[in-house]
Amino acid sequence: MKVAIVMGSISDLPVMEEAASMLSRFGVEYETRVLSAHRTPDEVVRFSKNAAELGFSVIIAGAGLSAHLAGVIASYTSLPVIGVPIDASTLGGIESLLSTVQMPPGVPVATVGIGKSGATNAALLSIELLALSDLSLREKLAKYRDDMAKKVMEADSKIHKDKNDSNP
Repeated sequence: MKVAIVMGSISDLPVMEEAASMLSRFGVEYETRVLSAHRTPDEVVRFSKNAAELGFSVIIAGAGLSAHLAGVIASYTSLPVIGVPIDASTLGGIESLLSTVQMPPGVPVATVGIGKSGATNAALLSIELLALSDLSLREKLAKYRDDMAKKVMEADSKIHKDKNDSNP
């Protein structure tokens, strides 16, 4: 099981590295590619049509501006595609979000939030999809969520302790 991380431009790398980092944290194999729906359309089609044979189970596609990459990939594969809108213009990524999320019926793209948090969530969604058939990943996800909850409760406890210490 392997995840493809595809980005429309090398300038998207700082955002998409968040997905790579999360996949690494869970021990999920991934491969990163730079392919543009507009500048290298033949390569995008070739990759998309062959992604399953290349061993990929999920594709994360990040792009900014008109952000057609995830949709083009989804139109050529039946693998799950998760789109990450990237803030690459004065519009703050809203145009990327709308280009990614507004797919026609029959060509779904799961779309996460704009930017780095979206890339992190794209990796986590990929891991959840892979965990459907991998008990080890399911257990790692459960621990990850437990650890997040513990951090929140520790912060809450610290705030209450600090507040109680300041009130005689």
